[in-house]
Amino acid sequence: MRVLGIDPGLVRTGYGCIDVDRHGRIALVEAGVFRLSATKPVSHRLSQLWSDLRESFEELKPERVAVERIFVDQRYLKTAVVMAHARGVVLLAAQERGVPLGEVAPAQAKKALTGNGRATKRQVQLAVMECCGLERAPTPADVSDAIAIALAYARRIPAH
Repeated sequence: MRVLGIDPGLVRTGYGCIDVDRHGRIALVEAGVFRLSATKPVSHRLSQLWSDLRESFEELKPERVAVERIFVDQRYLKTAVVMAHARGVVLLAAQERGVPLGEVAPAQAKKALTGNGRATKRQVQLAVMECCGLERAPTPADVSDAIAIALAYARRIPAH
């Protein structure tokens, strides 16, 4: 099964695509970040994200998509609103392609990989490095977060 994990944002959107075989073995297919211009209007950045996602769906052909669920903290309301814009584009891209979509809360992804729902960005990076057999931790953190989202989501799905 191929899962595309996405950590949405309006400046950087991380993505990580993994393959999981029926024995639970994981292979990282591709990971990276879509960089969107912070100086452009939100509508322009959403359009660019849409284009980048469509291209990635075409190239990677995911069977499932996992996206970070919005966590709303009163101290970070602006961040949640910004993330919601980008998430909407991700949801639309998955719907357009007919790809089943799941959501993973940040704490769920952290707990699934590190055993601690309050793990630091660095701890998540190191856990992703270990799970995927990488020589270096993925950077920026948006990339490792996206891979973690894909891994956590894949663990919830029964083997096929």
